[in-house]
Amino acid sequence: MIRRIKSCSSPLLIGLVVLLVNAAQLFAASKGDQEKSGAVLFRDKGCTYCHGVGGVGTKKAPSLTDLPKDKTWTPQKITDQILNGGQKMPPFRESVTDDEVIDLIAYLRAKNKPVPPEAATQDSAPASSPQ
Repeated sequence: MIRRIKSCSSPLLIGLVVLLVNAAQLFAASKGDQEKSGAVLFRDKGCTYCHGVGGVGTKKAPSLTDLPKDKTWTPQKITDQILNGGQKMPPFRESVTDDEVIDLIAYLRAKNKPVPPEAATQDSAPASSPQ
C-alpha cells in the first residue's frame, strides 16, 4: 500500500514541479518585459532629465542605482514618490498610469537595468505639406 501511495503521488509531484517551473518562467519573462518597458518610460517620461541616464543621478536629483539593494524603498514607497512627488520631485500622478508605475518600479528595482532602444526620431518637416 505504501508503494501505491508513492507511485500515485510521484506523477502528481512531477506535475506540480512542472507547473511551478512554468509559472516561474512566465513570471521571469513578464518581469523582464516590465523592466524593458520601464526603461523606455524612464527615458520618455523625462526621468533622465533629472536622474540621469540609467538613474545615475545629477545635480538636479539623486542616483537611483541603489534602489535594488535599499530595502527601505519598498514598491509602495516608490509608487508614492512617483505619484505624489516630494523632496523637490514633482508629482507624476497625472502623467503615468498604474501599469506604467509598475513598469517603472520593475526597472528601478532591476539589478541589471536594461538599456532602452533608441527613441524614434521625427523629421522636422511633415511627411506631406499643403501646396
